[in-house]
Amino acid sequence: MKPKRFSPAHKNPNLAELVCSNSLRSAAIDSAVGLLKEEMRLAGSLIMAVAHKTQVPAGKAMAVDRERFAQEITQHIEKHPLISVVREEITEIPKDGFVILATGPLTSEMLSQSIQTLIGVDYLYFYDAIAPIVMADSVNHEVVFRQSRYCPTGEGDYLNCPMDKNTYEFFVSKLLKAEKVPLHAFEKAVYFEGCLPIEVMAERGPETLRFGPMKPVGLTDPRTGQAPHAVVQLRQEDLEGSMCNMVGFQTKLKWKEQERVFRLIPGLENAEFVRLGSIHRNTFVCAPEVLEPTLQMKNESRILLAGQVSGVEGYVESTAMGWLAGINAARLIRHETPFIPPAVTAHGALIQHITQADPKRFQPMNINFGLFPRLEKKIPKRERGKVYSQRALETWKEFLGQT
Repeated sequence: MKPKRFSPAHKNPNLAELVCSNSLRSAAIDSAVGLLKEEMRLAGSLIMAVAHKTQVPAGKAMAVDRERFAQEITQHIEKHPLISVVREEITEIPKDGFVILATGPLTSEMLSQSIQTLIGVDYLYFYDAIAPIVMADSVNHEVVFRQSRYCPTGEGDYLNCPMDKNTYEFFVSKLLKAEKVPLHAFEKAVYFEGCLPIEVMAERGPETLRFGPMKPVGLTDPRTGQAPHAVVQLRQEDLEGSMCNMVGFQTKLKWKEQERVFRLIPGLENAEFVRLGSIHRNTFVCAPEVLEPTLQMKNESRILLAGQVSGVEGYVESTAMGWLAGINAARLIRHETPFIPPAVTAHGALIQHITQADPKRFQPMNINFGLFPRLEKKIPKRERGKVYSQRALETWKEFLGQT
């Protein structure tokens, strides 16, 4: 519906706008999300091709220049001879024909009502928070140090804001007292555990942040030769390196409070914030009750769900479900049998989770090896990722060849 109407979190008129972070997480193939990206690449994913083209340094993670990423994808879609882009708001699901419903993380109120009517049960929801972005030249480089975890020598990809014990405790105390944006009367704070607001984590105990996004593990401050008591990491946001994302600092603090509290972080005393954090509502269905493993709706097989509304969490996972829904819709139109990826693959593991989980306890999930079928043999923990990935990729290549 952009640019005629924007959601509270969207600002860019282009398609494929990344609203939370510019990171697609780990690039290592022996990680679950790295494996999922490799499966997508092998399947010819446009999203992965553009991500590689617009990639920015992020250590062992894959991060993109979000502006160029969105521009590139928009150009591909608009120039495609078989795609017509219609920029208007859709308020109800079409009554006939095959439909892929991929409404994104913020579904408008009228379309939400249409979905609720269609599925016949209450849809679920959670709140997703956005981390602030600061100008790189406003960071005090006499205080911060550049380093990636477990790489004490050489220039790393992250800027690290170190804290001693007293500074950390003072910061946490101010964070806990800062004013938050209140929820509306009709809202209930159901946060995704993998993307908790920084202040919510702090409320769980004084050491929570130090063992979470502010953990100093694997970092050595070159000025002291020691690991800091706590650290705030800044990740490059754009190709030019002019902006930095505050890693793990998604928040629901009021904007003035964010500026006041986050400038207590060493190195950010004079930080210029180009985007402040916020929190928004994500809409998703209870997939085990609603979806078939083909991503078709159980009570309306001509409709397929894709993206976060299908019950997955994360950019990469949402993209994977979009690819699968698109392929299956094409197969259905051709009167072919829609396919279901093998459970040992990353795509298959996600499908298995969202369609076979306990409906009473269902929550969106990032891809992780805990969703995969167990390995036949006992493997040392440090080797498991490699073995899971090897098994998955062998199966995935065979699967793609057959289908």
